[in-house]
Amino acid sequence: MANKAKLLIIEDDLGLQKQLRWSLDHYDIALADNRSSALAQLRRHEPAVVTMDLGLPPDPDGATEGLATLREILALAPDTKVIVLTGNQDHAHALSAIAAGAYDFHQKPVDPGVLGLVLQRAFYLHGLQQENARMREVRTASALATVVSRAPAMQKVCRNIEKVAPTSATVMLLGESGTGKEVLARGLHQLSPRAGQRFMAINCAAIPETLLESELFGYEKGAFTGAAKQTKGKVEMAQGGTFFLDEIGDLPMPLQAKLLRFLQQRVIERVGGHEEIAVDVRVVCATHQDLKQLIAQGRFREDLYYRLSEIVIPIPPLRERAGDPTLLAYHFRNLFCAQEGRGRIEFSQQALAAIEAWQWPGNVREMENCIKRAIIMADGPQIVAEDLGLDAPEQAADDFNLRQVRDRAEREAIVRALVRCENNILRAAELLGVSRPTLYDLMHRHSIEL
Repeated sequence: MANKAKLLIIEDDLGLQKQLRWSLDHYDIALADNRSSALAQLRRHEPAVVTMDLGLPPDPDGATEGLATLREILALAPDTKVIVLTGNQDHAHALSAIAAGAYDFHQKPVDPGVLGLVLQRAFYLHGLQQENARMREVRTASALATVVSRAPAMQKVCRNIEKVAPTSATVMLLGESGTGKEVLARGLHQLSPRAGQRFMAINCAAIPETLLESELFGYEKGAFTGAAKQTKGKVEMAQGGTFFLDEIGDLPMPLQAKLLRFLQQRVIERVGGHEEIAVDVRVVCATHQDLKQLIAQGRFREDLYYRLSEIVIPIPPLRERAGDPTLLAYHFRNLFCAQEGRGRIEFSQQALAAIEAWQWPGNVREMENCIKRAIIMADGPQIVAEDLGLDAPEQAADDFNLRQVRDRAEREAIVRALVRCENNILRAAELLGVSRPTLYDLMHRHSIEL
């Protein structure tokens, strides 16, 4: 029984129920005869495939109840393959079911052989889709494994990275310093068809203007004093892969023109050379600056901006990611305890309160340094507020919309409780002063997933 595929049959005709159960006994069958029992069985067994009669009570001669049941099944389990059983005169209803998302339909009287083939194909397709989804999740998880977040805004960023990664579009990542722009750029590269090639990164703000051109495009022997041999630039070294330009807002104007030419023609010239070299790279850039303001000030080329911003992905600062500061604090604690050979160290309640209240102007990079310092400086088995070295938090701005304040506070309290209790639902419910079912309902309401 355990090795049989689960099949849910929704049918109010007892005779047809028995016929289907007998002819399909090689499946592990669950039965339902109305909408409520069908949804209950769906939640309990999570079948890959469902057969259903559209004529369910209290509308056995119509399709209203059947179509409503179909929509609820697909809302609860979108990947479920639903095969609709219809009478000869119900062709229009069958088409309505297909339009609503049914996988296929089969006319009554039921031919067990034909229905068996339809079911076999449905199970095979469901299994194939599940395997593909699992492989995508494994690949995505490994590529974005270093992105530690439960905030919806950050999860949306990761979904956007997943969407654009398979394309050839030039991507611009916008975010404050320390938000993880290079981590996301590397994740995008690893999820792209170029993952087997090199990822090259250069920080436009970290290299003197006089050296930046040769770093980008390389140079020929004798191009300048000290140029003892021909040297490839970072763009050329990224051939076939991804080239990441960090802090693109600091790129000098003369080099902006040369970068624009490369983006338009996909060729470069080394410093001191005259040969055009074709380079195939995917360009990803990032900045913490307002490029449109730089354009207005005449410090950034507008045509270059539009070349670089085919896809723009804003990255939220840590202060706007409810629950993430505590989540990251635990993450970095585990990391640095292992690195420094320290035993398990816990955070005091005052330390956690300070982490949650701090605005983190340096974002994840500041958090990383703060926790590493606390791990090293902590005298005992506990990190106290003084070990963190955080100043008093800034006063939050007033907000008088009671519904929004209540919803935001409720969601943030739930996320903080889950993080503090390390996803233990029972402990989190006790901390919040609610029952476990109530906490599950609240998590569903606020779209919080473990």
